[in-house]
Amino acid sequence: HPHWALLYGCCFVQVVVAINVIKLCETVVPLEDPIITETTSTLQEWGVLWKQLYVKHKVDLFHKLRHVMNELIDLRRQLIQGHLAQDQTREIKRHITVRLDWGNEHLGLDLVPRKEFEMVDPDQISISELYKLVCRRHGDGCRVPVSHHLFINLKSFTYNSISEDADVFFFLYDTREAKQISEKFMVKLNKNGGPKNPEKVDRLCALFTDLSSKDLKRDLYIVAHVIRTGRMLLNDSKKGPPHVQYRRPYGCAVLAMSDVFHTITDLKEEKDFVLKVYTCNNENEWYQIHENIIRKSNTKYSAPSTNYGLIISLQLLRGELEQIRRENQAVFNRALALTRKLGFPDVILPGDTRNDLYLTLERGEFERGGKSVQKNIEVTLYVLYADGDTLKDCISLGSGEPNTSEYRSFVLYHNNGPRWSEMVKLPIPIDRFRGSHLRFEFRHCSTKDKGEKKLFGFAFTPLMREDGTTLSDESHELYVYKCDENATFSNQGLYLSLPCCKEDFNSCPNLPANLPFQRSPKETFWVSTILCSTKLTQNVDLLALLNWKAHPERVLDILGRLRQISGEEIVKFLRDVLDTLFCLLDDNTDKYGPLVFQSLVFIINLLRDSRFYHFRPVMDAYIQNHFAGALAYKELIRCLKWYMDRSAEVVRQDHIQEAMRALEYLFKFIVQSRILYSRATCGMEEEQFRASIQELFQSIRFVLSLDSRSSENLVFTQAALLNSFPDIFDELLQMFTVQEVAEYVRGTLGSMPSTVDIGQSMDVVKLQSIARTVESRLFFFPESRSILLPVVLHHIHLHLRQQRELLICSGILSSIFSIIKTSSMVQYFGEYVSCLLSLLRQMTEIHFHHLLNNFHSKEELKEFLLKIFCVFRNLMKLTIFPRDWSVMRLLTSHIIVVTTQFLSPALHKNFSEADFDFKVWNSFFSLTVLYINQPSLQLEALGPAKRKKVLDKYGDMRVMMAYELFRMWQKLGDNKPHFIPGMMGPFLGVTLVPQTEVRNIMIPIFHDMMDWEQRKNGNFKQVEAELMDKLDSMVSDGKGDDNHRELFSLFNNISLYFPCSLLEKIEQETWRETGISFVTSVTRLVERLLDYRDCMKGDEMENKKIGGSVNLMNFYKSEVNKEDMYIRYIHKLCDLHLQAEDFTEAAFTLLLYWELLQWEDRPLRDFLHYPCQSEWQRKENLSRKILHYFNKGKCWEYGISLCRELAFQYETLYDYQSLSWIRKMEAAYYDNIIEQQRIEPEFFRMGFYGRKFPFFLRNKEFVCRGYDYERLEDFQQRMLGEFPQAIAMQHPNQPDDTILQSDAQYLQIYAVTPVSDISDVPQLERVPERIKSFYRINNVSRFHYDRPFHKGPKDRENEFRSLWIERTTLILSRPLPGISRWAEVERREVVEVSPLENAIYVVENKTQELRTLISQYQHRQHHGNINPLSMCLNGVIDAAVNGGIARYQEAFFDKDYISSHPEDTERITHLKDLMQEQVHILGVGLAVHEKLVHPEMRPLHKKLVDQFHMMRTGLHHVSSTTCGSVFHAEKKCCSPTLFLSCSPLNLQGSIRHSSSSLSSHTSSEAGNLVIMTDGLMGEHPEEALHMQVRLKFKTQAGMNVVEVVRVCIVYYKIQIR
Repeated sequence: HPHWALLYGCCFVQVVVAINVIKLCETVVPLEDPIITETTSTLQEWGVLWKQLYVKHKVDLFHKLRHVMNELIDLRRQLIQGHLAQDQTREIKRHITVRLDWGNEHLGLDLVPRKEFEMVDPDQISISELYKLVCRRHGDGCRVPVSHHLFINLKSFTYNSISEDADVFFFLYDTREAKQISEKFMVKLNKNGGPKNPEKVDRLCALFTDLSSKDLKRDLYIVAHVIRTGRMLLNDSKKGPPHVQYRRPYGCAVLAMSDVFHTITDLKEEKDFVLKVYTCNNENEWYQIHENIIRKSNTKYSAPSTNYGLIISLQLLRGELEQIRRENQAVFNRALALTRKLGFPDVILPGDTRNDLYLTLERGEFERGGKSVQKNIEVTLYVLYADGDTLKDCISLGSGEPNTSEYRSFVLYHNNGPRWSEMVKLPIPIDRFRGSHLRFEFRHCSTKDKGEKKLFGFAFTPLMREDGTTLSDESHELYVYKCDENATFSNQGLYLSLPCCKEDFNSCPNLPANLPFQRSPKETFWVSTILCSTKLTQNVDLLALLNWKAHPERVLDILGRLRQISGEEIVKFLRDVLDTLFCLLDDNTDKYGPLVFQSLVFIINLLRDSRFYHFRPVMDAYIQNHFAGALAYKELIRCLKWYMDRSAEVVRQDHIQEAMRALEYLFKFIVQSRILYSRATCGMEEEQFRASIQELFQSIRFVLSLDSRSSENLVFTQAALLNSFPDIFDELLQMFTVQEVAEYVRGTLGSMPSTVDIGQSMDVVKLQSIARTVESRLFFFPESRSILLPVVLHHIHLHLRQQRELLICSGILSSIFSIIKTSSMVQYFGEYVSCLLSLLRQMTEIHFHHLLNNFHSKEELKEFLLKIFCVFRNLMKLTIFPRDWSVMRLLTSHIIVVTTQFLSPALHKNFSEADFDFKVWNSFFSLTVLYINQPSLQLEALGPAKRKKVLDKYGDMRVMMAYELFRMWQKLGDNKPHFIPGMMGPFLGVTLVPQTEVRNIMIPIFHDMMDWEQRKNGNFKQVEAELMDKLDSMVSDGKGDDNHRELFSLFNNISLYFPCSLLEKIEQETWRETGISFVTSVTRLVERLLDYRDCMKGDEMENKKIGGSVNLMNFYKSEVNKEDMYIRYIHKLCDLHLQAEDFTEAAFTLLLYWELLQWEDRPLRDFLHYPCQSEWQRKENLSRKILHYFNKGKCWEYGISLCRELAFQYETLYDYQSLSWIRKMEAAYYDNIIEQQRIEPEFFRMGFYGRKFPFFLRNKEFVCRGYDYERLEDFQQRMLGEFPQAIAMQHPNQPDDTILQSDAQYLQIYAVTPVSDISDVPQLERVPERIKSFYRINNVSRFHYDRPFHKGPKDRENEFRSLWIERTTLILSRPLPGISRWAEVERREVVEVSPLENAIYVVENKTQELRTLISQYQHRQHHGNINPLSMCLNGVIDAAVNGGIARYQEAFFDKDYISSHPEDTERITHLKDLMQEQVHILGVGLAVHEKLVHPEMRPLHKKLVDQFHMMRTGLHHVSSTTCGSVFHAEKKCCSPTLFLSCSPLNLQGSIRHSSSSLSSHTSSEAGNLVIMTDGLMGEHPEEALHMQVRLKFKTQAGMNVVEVVRVCIVYYKIQIR
């Protein structure tokens, strides 16, 4: 439409032709390529998951998926355009499907079965074929690549400064090991940058082969060296004539393979890269220019211009080379140069023939030769045969160019010590290798007009030493011999007789005096070699072994060193080595036998290495076709038996274990040797052979019967033997009958220990050996099974009885059943499943009708229904299909529900009413419940696109099965009670499915169950109990959601069968009261269970978890009285406390269970982690655990009462040992109370307002006991962290209904003060402060907080006269500490406190704070830091001088106030007493402060003392001018009063004492204070437990310190007498 272009833009509008497909609903299917449709829907689904990857910090997969999605969009665009050839379209589709499958696999999505790149429609293909397709797709991802290959294509070389021909050499370089790992790929370019050979246009490509996965993990670089061919100096035309060409270094480029792997995310994907070519600043550094570039040593090379460099394309290929050749013929047709890896690949294949010698020109040291400047040295290399002829085409500078007969090195300008580091390959034929040598000729390249190249020396080296070994893989220092241009090399014998190197010189000490060539002693030349040959060796020992007859006296020494030979060398000459070993065995068995056996074991184990595993067929072929040791079996059996018999004696068993691992091939040699001997002798010595095998098996049984629990080495020996044992069965079957071999095996398996306590690792090895025995060919013979089955089943029975290694046991049993069932072959179970499903899908209603009518009896029909229901259940429960086979699972589910609908009428018709059969009906209901709950049908977990796709194709199959379940339940009639309450749990599981219609269908069934239970028993207690138990377990397992909170109460049912809610239906019944109560209880339980589950999520805080647990635990105790569930949640709550290290709360939680137990001998069953034991034992064990937690929580006072309880029980039973232990623990608790410091926690009131809070917190307030050192700000931050959505309320006022009913979270927090019961706190003044403080903050259920206000007009002169306090007291439902750090506020009380009462409260609290702090410093609890004491003293004294107490004196000690408030006389007196007591405490504090104060803080102390005198004087003045005496006990001041100390009392009740005020005496003359107060003056805490003395002195101005001390000493002596 023309207007569309205006509205949307014509480029974005496309009319897609589509058709309608009518299935369960109308679906629009576009008429476009299915690959395009799939790509579109997949990209939409990936888009959502891609964003989630970013949120989950999966950055690597996030970037990879983005790259793949962009590629898919581009490929999809190319398909839509439709301008591609058929081959191109096919290739594009292949690329798309590869990327789609890659993304689905990495995102955990379903596997997509395909046929010719397109998704298959399950409706258009048989299930068997679909199963096979999925199997193939699933198996594709399991293949492991053998090797990797790197394709490189040089597209262009752009430069602007060479203008000469150039050679570019590419190779792979490992920068971590600083070595080249591949051959070179050589490209010859002309001066314009194009290929020198015009036929190679667009064909400058190579394939670097045989790279392993390990190689790809190296720190690899692609290195390109550019060598120009032309003038000596590029910018100086005078240096050398133009007709003379020199090879000169020019530049280098590198590319990190890590960048390549990051860019190329898919196999066979070709990408372009630009390599900048850097030039070397100093030619002396040329040999390591690539290292300098990699290390970014900028001073050693020059960067190029921006438009200068190599443009290459790279592609990663994977697989065998032949396979890649077939799949990429276009690439191989481009004259591809195969560039091999230096050395052998990780996997060496038999038949690989290779004979390459890699030669590297390292460096040289040459004389100047009378020249004023250094030489320009060029090296020429020739390969010559023994006759002096030059070998043609035996030098390769790099792949991609033909071989040459000579090699000329590049020239380094004016350098007498050149370092080339240039490698060439010498592919010399094997028949020409022996006798050949290399000759290096050295020439000086003159830069004068003639441009001569003058020969001045040469060096040489033979390729083979005299002992037959080739040049070793190392650096060789060669001698340089002098010569000139006139020298002739026609007779190479002239110089071959000379030493080529130092080693050669040492072997030829007597050289003639007149030599044809003189060595230059100051000149040397270094080369290095690497040999990669399958025919030649560098190992002297290996050659000596193969030629042992030349030196028979060295055989023993050579055999001893065989282990030191490289595995690569041995497998190259495997057949020759084996022939030599058995030849030695035939030559002298007694002398060489043991060493030959050891060598054979070493070689066999060598083939177990993954690198040489492919040589096992070579070994097999050797045994079958070439092995000729007819007598070898005797020595092999003898040595093997000797090894086994020694296993019980020797400590080091490495050699024995190696022999056990080689058992398979040892038996192959033994059997083949015996066969050869039998053929040669017509079966002679058969009885001796059988006897030796019998003895050998006796030794095997002996090894396995040894007790290996005390010897780790013996365990490894037995494990190696068991692992290898099943491998010898096939060999034995060549020589013995099936029954004989089975008897050998039975005896061996029977010799293994029958107990399962030999160690878990040996259990696994033993069962694995049995499993391999069952899977072996031997077990397939019926005659062997009858022999082996008893011993196999015996071992399995032992493990099953002990519940050990069940997985392996089940696998063995499955193999046995499969073999017995199929008799001779094992079939894949999936094949049977696909055939069964195919058959059921083809059946119509008529077919089912005929099938069901063909049963002759109801018993046959019953058996059929039970079997098919069982099969259906197994298809849903067992792992028949892997997790990502979604197509197969959905199709299977569809067939099951359709089949069930056809079978259910037969169930109702034949097994209802009088013919009712519980077993069949129960099987049917179990099937339906399992079907509805199967994970593959839970559409809510799927993405929108996939959910729509499933609904369009199949509908919601859960609803279909739920209607079938309801229909069959209704047809049960009077037989419904048979399933009550048994099916309550399974049906409840169906209601927890998050599908509204399924829930609605199931609600009427619960009404039926309640109704029938009411009719039968007059109540439905059974239904209620079963329902609650199942609800708890199912919700805890993650089932259910928020819609279940009102599932049974307010959920409106929209089913055609039951058009009203459950509550409405119950209200019409006669049992409506109990029914409504039941529904209410269940609803409240569901609410708490869901809250509990939400709180227990992994990312929730501990406080929410604990709160949810307490809420649910209290519900089980108080509302439904389910003791077992109550106890279960007690322990869950205890575990949460232990995780949070709240040991006191953990102890109080366990006390709940402790209180349920009695001190009786009633037996108790095992429960949770408790074993079967008597009730007395369980309570005792619980008591000890609680004591342990009280001790860790430092609440020893609570533990003391429990110690006394335990002591009473032990004393009753005369268990004095336990009594002694508990009394010592009680004494230790007393010591801890006195000696250890305990931090007083703060308490905080919390209000949770709003409907968004969990049920157990919503619109409630709690008081929380804070952690040690936790202040209000810290607590607020912690709570806001636990409730990140909450809004902090900034005022303490009670919230209104708007906040209470809002859909939000409001959190109100402020500090509160504990109000202890006065009777709980020890009141004796001699009781240490640390004891009193415990009772003030523990076992507290009342807390208050104050709000100041002025009643009436504010007093301008002194605001304290009109300052009233509104005190709110919170009464908790339980005291703190308790089973949680939180306790709910039960009620609140509000009172108004008068100004005088407030003054009393403030002074009393401050005095208490001072007393506590001073006590801590006297007992050395603050370790030298007196800042808190200094600040506290300063705050009180300074305030008292400048305000504070003085303001209270002005307000309440005024005569006018006293006369106008006669009712406050007693309070005024009390306030005066408190002030006087505070003065005394301040004096004590100053005395302590004087002892501890730092010298630098002395001025502060002096200031405090002076202010204290002023404060005391002012208070004394007030006391003397007001009514009477302040201290009513003045007459007793000089008479000492004696008090007996009281031990800490338990919480059940104790004797309390009244308090008396502290007093002290200060000396105004000296300024120092000496205070005699118990509990404050004692240096040791134990002083508080002894009789203490208190002296009270009336303050007198003339009494000095000395007199006070004298009086104290006199009194002390009187007490001693």
